[in-house]
Amino acid sequence: MDEKIKQAIKFVEEQAVEMVDVKFCNLFGRWHHITLPVSQFDETLFSKGVAFDGSSVPGFKNLEAGDMVLIPDASTIWIDPFWEQKTVSFICSAHEADTVELFKNDPRNIAFRAQQYLKQTGIADESYWSPEFEFYIFDHINYEYDINLASHKIDSYEADWNTGANDEQNLGNKIPRQGGYHAIPPLDHLYNLRAQMVKDIEQSGIPVRYHHHEVGGPGQSEIEIHHHPLLNAGDVTMLIKYIIRMVANKFNKTVTFMPKPLYNEAGSGMHIHIKLFKNNKPVFFDEKGYAGLSQTALYFIGGILKHGPALLAFTNPSTNSYKRLVPGFEAPIKSIFGLANRSAAIRIPKYATAPEEKRFEFRPSDATCNIYMALAALLMAGIDGVENQIDPQNEGFGPFDVNIFNLPESKLNEIQSLPTSLFEAMTALKQDHQFLLRGEIFSQELIHNWIDYKIVNEYNEVRNRPHPYEMSLYYDS
Repeated sequence: MDEKIKQAIKFVEEQAVEMVDVKFCNLFGRWHHITLPVSQFDETLFSKGVAFDGSSVPGFKNLEAGDMVLIPDASTIWIDPFWEQKTVSFICSAHEADTVELFKNDPRNIAFRAQQYLKQTGIADESYWSPEFEFYIFDHINYEYDINLASHKIDSYEADWNTGANDEQNLGNKIPRQGGYHAIPPLDHLYNLRAQMVKDIEQSGIPVRYHHHEVGGPGQSEIEIHHHPLLNAGDVTMLIKYIIRMVANKFNKTVTFMPKPLYNEAGSGMHIHIKLFKNNKPVFFDEKGYAGLSQTALYFIGGILKHGPALLAFTNPSTNSYKRLVPGFEAPIKSIFGLANRSAAIRIPKYATAPEEKRFEFRPSDATCNIYMALAALLMAGIDGVENQIDPQNEGFGPFDVNIFNLPESKLNEIQSLPTSLFEAMTALKQDHQFLLRGEIFSQELIHNWIDYKIVNEYNEVRNRPHPYEMSLYYDS
């Protein structure tokens, strides 16, 4: 028996666990779960798995071939603090029911294959990833739509629109719009809530760098973590989003990772920091290179920027994503890179000077992505850049060490733009996806189904609905 499985079984026995929860990710980045009483928990769970209907999971199987099994990863065990009964949780991968082979289109399995493929290339033997978590904490949200109505309403105690509220005691201390960056209490009403989130995240085994209030006045927050290997980074991301939501719910708050829940207020991205190592040595460092980057790092950046429009189909896969990627909010709109440049798609942190810290940050991405597939796609684009020696400087991607929004329009028009809609991103992916098929990391079937679903069920469904603002614009036309 595998040593990690032995340790998991021993942990369950010693902790007097009552329930065992197994969690898995669908194609579109949402978690599902199945719960077993501890009486049904033994070593066979790690070989035979738990049966489930794959046809009921978005993006998995057809109705006529739905039988699948979930096999837990023993290394992901943690005590879920939100259950009344003592419960341990595992993150699972999906397998075929008859052969118990890995299901090729399970997002977690895609991330695993990408991780293994990097080693095969010889470029590096490990990649490390650090997503940043930006999100809004609200006190109230309602929304509804039908053929004759469309509305939503959000409320936050911190918001400046509540300066005149008198339905309860109003103590002031509201944050101005776009004025919440590193706000201090009592303006920052959410510090205790975020501290509880961080406490639960760290108790799950994930070290946290820090947390703070973000720019958005009505409750925007950020939590940052350290780097993790690719597959582990995906697991960590799913777990952190779960913990953040559950802690907020426990305190009668609601959290959204939507990129742009509020008009004309700061959006929420999920910037991703990337670095590679080979034989425990940093691949991206060269003290003589631009910003301390090696040529391999520049080629890696070149691959990501070259394939940037197609990548956004996975890193920014929602209609709401493109309401954030607009000028005026530190969100990138052009395929450029630069040192400490927050208007760039790729920023090289100026403070990361040590060889083992040398990295870059991909800034367009947001948390509506399926993190496993987003990380895998970024890695495959970077590998393509290295293997084909795509130099970002020769491609016109920079470096730009100025705020590009201050550049003349003629100069801006010379730079490759990022997609401005989900449709544009899906069109780019349709035209540029060969780099994802190498090593059988992504399948042609998955890419086709992804594009079709996103256009038909999301882009078209949003596009075809009248917008409330159109009533103001056109009702009397």
